[in-house]
Amino acid sequence: MPVPIPRQRAFSAAESGQAPAAHRGGTSMDPSPSKEAKVDSHAATTPLTLLLIEDDPGGSTVVPELRDSAGTPVRVRTARNLTEAERLLTDDVHCILLDLALPGRGAEDDELGVLKHVLRLAPRHAVLALTASGDAERGAEAVRVGAQDYLFRDELDARLLSRAIRYAVERKRSDTAERRLAEGRLRAQENRRLERGLLPTPLLEGSQLRFAARYRPGRSRALLGGDFYDVVRTPDGTVHAMIGDVCGHGPDEAALGVELRIAWRTLTLAGLCGDELLGTLQQVLEHERADDEIFATLCTVDIAPDGRRAGLCLAGHPSPLIARPGRPAKLLPYDNNGPALGLLPGARWPRTQVELGPQWSLMLYTDGLIEGRVGEGLERLGQDGMVEMVRRLLSEGLGGEELLRAAVNEVRDLNGGELTDDVAVLLLDRVV
Repeated sequence: MPVPIPRQRAFSAAESGQAPAAHRGGTSMDPSPSKEAKVDSHAATTPLTLLLIEDDPGGSTVVPELRDSAGTPVRVRTARNLTEAERLLTDDVHCILLDLALPGRGAEDDELGVLKHVLRLAPRHAVLALTASGDAERGAEAVRVGAQDYLFRDELDARLLSRAIRYAVERKRSDTAERRLAEGRLRAQENRRLERGLLPTPLLEGSQLRFAARYRPGRSRALLGGDFYDVVRTPDGTVHAMIGDVCGHGPDEAALGVELRIAWRTLTLAGLCGDELLGTLQQVLEHERADDEIFATLCTVDIAPDGRRAGLCLAGHPSPLIARPGRPAKLLPYDNNGPALGLLPGARWPRTQVELGPQWSLMLYTDGLIEGRVGEGLERLGQDGMVEMVRRLLSEGLGGEELLRAAVNEVRDLNGGELTDDVAVLLLDRVV
């Protein structure tokens, strides 16, 4: 934090408490430098430049020798009107000294019309208002409107003006940093609310099955990727689960994934399942996709009310993994895997009946979990590697969310860093 500038009579706004002390710091949530950040960085590394806007630049306001805190001369540009000011206002200008008496734009009864115009013209620059001696009320109003401080025209000297410029620049820099930080926090809050709204809330009331899920988008700083999943229980006691993957990794694919998930839930609650449900989902995809090349893989499982049997439909998607006590984890049958949604008009998706048994864990996942690299070579983890990994984690006593967290973290570590593809994994457990 910079040392506050000692109060002087010309710094009336600061003395009255209307101008808060400058603070250095704050970070932008945007990884790419904004134009404001570039101006701040430029201001911190180059001599100060002042733009004086006054209808009589040759008058008493101009001080021959202005210097910054390092003793470097302050560069001064002068403009007789707002038209000249617009031409001279470039990114290397750090502070504007504006004569409030300058004939300007805006309503005739608006005494601060010129200042408001300059603030709109230069939102990233520090502004000092210049007013007549004794007109503290007008100066304070200028600070309220947006100026960093005000000075009395007849009381300027080189030392006072130099310090006022440094104060205004630091305060503007601090205000900008604090605003960007506040905007970043607001975006983060909005992102969390959006994420909660886009990710599903399982509808399993009345079911004895336990549910866990992990989601990791492949795009940096993304809320969601093209992967999607959901679980619902219908009134007859059947538990329906699905997981899918829209090809691609952009926001359009993420949006399409959310649409398909909502459509699946709606169709499932309406009583559709198996081939009829997947055929309808394909129609939704064909109408909603931005490009005819877009497709989606899907895995659906409908678990009977007694929890011992299930129907499995695969649309170009990896088969789920099942783990049962006393038996090694393995993949469910995938011989009847149909095509991905959106590839073949009029396609069919057979439903395979599978026996689950009295106690089991069923893991559905997207290909992001199996396509990560193993080491520095081109070898992929693959389904066999994933099965071996899950077997080992189960033997260590992991289950539920701990199992999924450990699996996703290990896949990332084997890849040598963050995965480029989206990863979604869900786990259903039946314990007796």
